[in-house]
Parts: sequence; structure tokens; C-alpha cells
Amino acid sequence: MTDDPCQKCEELLQAYLDRELTEPEHEQAEAHLQGCDYCRRRYHFEVTLRRYVRTSAAERMPAGLMEKLAQLRGGGLSAS
Repeated sequence: MTDDPCQKCEELLQAYLDRELTEPEHEQAEAHLQGCDYCRRRYHFEVTLRRYVRTSAAERMPAGLMEKLAQLRGGGLSAS
């Protein structure tokens, strides 16, 4: 690791987001993020990027499945 606090924060960021840091590393990252606007913006970017990837990578329902589920919920239990 390096002595540059921003570089160290960058190295810890993914593990911080994944909640994989040791307690001392977590405290170090927290303290740096509270005091560094650049790294805080980088952190928010990563959070937003992860959220986007998670939602855009979600598997879509096959055509007609939503209609079939609606029929089942409505009591239309006919076999197709």
C-alpha cells in the first residue's frame, strides 16, 4: 500500500463497498471519506454504478408470464 491517503482509499474502496474490510481498515476508509470530497464523490459514483449494473442486469420475465401470473392471482387457474 502507499502513503497517499487517496490512493489507499482507492485500494480499499471495493472491499469497503463489499463490507470485507477489517475494523481498522473500515475506520480508516470512513475517516478519509468524511474528509475528502474527491474520494467521497468516487464512493458515490461506485454506489450508483453498482446499483445501475444490478438493475440493468436483472433477468426479464418471458413474454406472457406476467399475464399468466395475473390470471393465477385473479383465480383463473385454468390449465393452458
